[in-house]
Amino acid sequence: MSIIQTILILSSTLSMTFGQSRFDTLTRALERVYQRDSLPGLSVVLVNEKKIIYQHSFGYANIEQQIKYSAKSIQNIGSVSKTFAALALLKAVELGYFDLDTDINAILPFKVVNPNAPTSRMTVRHLANHTSGIIDNPSIFYDTYQFDTTLAAYSSVAYAKLKKLGFNQRVRDCSLGRFMYDYLNDRGQYYAKENFGLDAAGRSSSYSNIGSALAAYLVEIKSGMSYADFTRQYIFRPLHMRQTSWFLNAKRLKRYAHPYDDNFSALPFYHLITYPDGGLRTNTADLSKYLIALIKGYQGGEKLLKRSSYSTMFTPQFAKESPPKGIRLTTRNKGIFWNLYVNGTIGHDGDDPGVSSFLFFNPKTGLGGVFLSNKYVADKKSITDLLMQFTSMP
Repeated sequence: MSIIQTILILSSTLSMTFGQSRFDTLTRALERVYQRDSLPGLSVVLVNEKKIIYQHSFGYANIEQQIKYSAKSIQNIGSVSKTFAALALLKAVELGYFDLDTDINAILPFKVVNPNAPTSRMTVRHLANHTSGIIDNPSIFYDTYQFDTTLAAYSSVAYAKLKKLGFNQRVRDCSLGRFMYDYLNDRGQYYAKENFGLDAAGRSSSYSNIGSALAAYLVEIKSGMSYADFTRQYIFRPLHMRQTSWFLNAKRLKRYAHPYDDNFSALPFYHLITYPDGGLRTNTADLSKYLIALIKGYQGGEKLLKRSSYSTMFTPQFAKESPPKGIRLTTRNKGIFWNLYVNGTIGHDGDDPGVSSFLFFNPKTGLGGVFLSNKYVADKKSITDLLMQFTSMP
């Protein structure tokens, strides 16, 4: 064997050993967090622009039946769902349905006017960067969660705690479009001045699930298909995300990670009327495909969207000199739904009853990561910091 061949083999071996050592360190650190935060289940995946480079899961998808949590365990991912709305909006722009600065009233079949700023003009962009003036009225929004108490066993005590927090299901289950009319139009059943902020669109930042779901409804109107079908056609199928869907499916029940509260008590499964803002059901195996596509797209090599659309999606929306009220640019700016963090990473987190998630990538290193847990984690920083640390170097 030549000296050059020997050097190459040794170099490759050392590189693999170093990489494995780093990931062993990550696994041990995640194990400590998993134990300390008393998580029922946890799954983590790291990727580069080509493949999964790290994958590990901890705990249980179903404690009662001792079903291990794995990369194939399906759960809803909370507001990480909004990143799919970003792709859907930019695809709709490419298809010529509207542009980001189109007035939403030029698209909607009913009128939306902020009663606190009646001359304000709301655009698609305002919805996508949370400055539309539409806010989540807690006396209505929490009641849009629809709990299925017949699908699987759950703790009545845990469910009672949710009800005390406002999840009383007093909003009748209906279509996305019907709810948008009832909430936003002055003739709607749930309309109130409290559904809107005090400022004109663009003047104030207020994180809005309902505003996000309205953006998805615009895609429904112009495409002539449901938002679920639109995302399936333009995102899930091209990426072979075969375990990803928006709605509960009783036939997949054994694949679902059960949601739990802080006491490891099972919560009932649920779906969201405003499902585009936080109701996507998927797993880390499918999200790894999505994340790889995003990294490729950022680098100009992925075909879900045009290169210019990826650029638009990740362009800061707010100027440092004149940001809207309510946002601190010292921590992050906004893209089209995406968070652009000051440390250079791009991502989004998600929370719901029995759910926590985070998905991100580092444009400089071309690495990214995602974690899912079937419990609401109030402080995700210990996990997100770890993942960002391990993706900050190539």
